Amino acid sequence: MTQRLNYMEQSPEFFRKMMDLSNAERNSAIEEKILDLVHIRASQINGCGFCLDMHVKQAKINGESELRLYHLSIWRESNLFAPRERAALAWTEVLTKLPEHGVPDEVYNRVRTQLSEKEISDLTFSVMTINAWNRINVAFRNVPGSADAAFGLMKAGLN
Repeated sequence: MTQRLNYMEQSPEFFRKMMDLSNAERNSAIEEKILDLVHIRASQINGCGFCLDMHVKQAKINGESELRLYHLSIWRESNLFAPRERAALAWTEVLTKLPEHGVPDEVYNRVRTQLSEKEISDLTFSVMTINAWNRINVAFRNVPGSADAAFGLMKAGLN
């Protein structure tokens, strides 16, 4: 598959704003390890090879274990994820695949037992952001691994 167009060149102002939004995650109330899991899980659901490749490499650089990465798609059955991580993953899934009648109270209430209001709000923006990146990269068929050098992902050792 080849890339359809370069959205960074075609819409540089929008691209810069998206990068600003992504960079704002550095100040998130949600820890980096959970954000890595969220980015990977949303990218799995959306079938975004570019983002999945990028965020698996980033998670590896950030010290995530390979087994947990392998288990991420089956996190409900796996005993490798803490309650706080499970809450973040549940929130990610429900916001990535919005149910017809919105987010069920049961899911929201479960998430509230693990995350503060600030954390839920920050996590929601993170889920929104990765979903936006997934959509643009799927639409224009960005090639997995094509930005490794630009984002310093070679050090993940997964090339």
